[in-house]
Amino acid sequence: MTLSKRWDSRHIIGAILLVALGVWVRLADWRDIWNIFMRDEEASHVILAPLVAACLIWARRARAQRIRFKTSWLGPIVIAMGCIACYFGDGHGYQALRHFGAVSIAVGGLITMLGRDVLVHFGPAFGALVFLIPMPPTFRQRISLPLMSVTAAVTQDILNVLGVDVTRSGNQLLVNGKEILIVEACNGLRMFFTLVMVSYLVAFFVSLRGYVRILLVALSPLSAVLCNVIRLVPTVWVIGYGSKGIADDFHTAAGYIMLPVAFVMLFAIVWALRWAMVPVSPFTLARD
Repeated sequence: MTLSKRWDSRHIIGAILLVALGVWVRLADWRDIWNIFMRDEEASHVILAPLVAACLIWARRARAQRIRFKTSWLGPIVIAMGCIACYFGDGHGYQALRHFGAVSIAVGGLITMLGRDVLVHFGPAFGALVFLIPMPPTFRQRISLPLMSVTAAVTQDILNVLGVDVTRSGNQLLVNGKEILIVEACNGLRMFFTLVMVSYLVAFFVSLRGYVRILLVALSPLSAVLCNVIRLVPTVWVIGYGSKGIADDFHTAAGYIMLPVAFVMLFAIVWALRWAMVPVSPFTLARD
């Protein structure tokens, strides 16, 4: 079977039409996702989801040679599941369920025309589309409060080790007689899902064994907390002993370097596993 026959234009055109139809049917949900992204800083990760998916498709581009496009009944099943999710989301006011259903309907249209092989060979890219779903406000509140306490406690411990006298009451720190409140804006929640996506991207972009990928994704919440603490420790010190304006500027600027820091931390974990002679790559190469 030649490549041209595998890549039948009718399947590609049909997939585009079905995806467009699926988006049009649930256009209100897609607009809702976009509006949430535009007005809610906690949903900033949404715009990165298609980019992560595109990177994972590119990383697996060689697998496209193995795919033979054909229609599949799995697609209508995924579409039906998406419709059910939208139905219950509409009926019970579950925002995330509606958005999940809208994404599932579009994905189901793609699978219907291109076949199950596309899902098998590019599974991680489809998994990245989950990040298109904004975090529900109730779920955000459940994460936000523990994050405030954990972030404040770890920041206090590190500053105390560094010789800075810091006391804590809940999520409030007292440094040099100045009260510093760790609120939602600086608890790391805005970076949380972005750093989880970074971990997901590294896990499936680099050639790694399955358990290493699971480990990197599982450790991503911890890396998000650590990255935020790295940003908060000098910020709290500057607020306590210097100018709050400078501290605020530093806190904002430091947010832009957290993604590179997260990348370094993830590759450090992989390096540490290799140093400990734990099999990391799918294939072990002989060395002199």
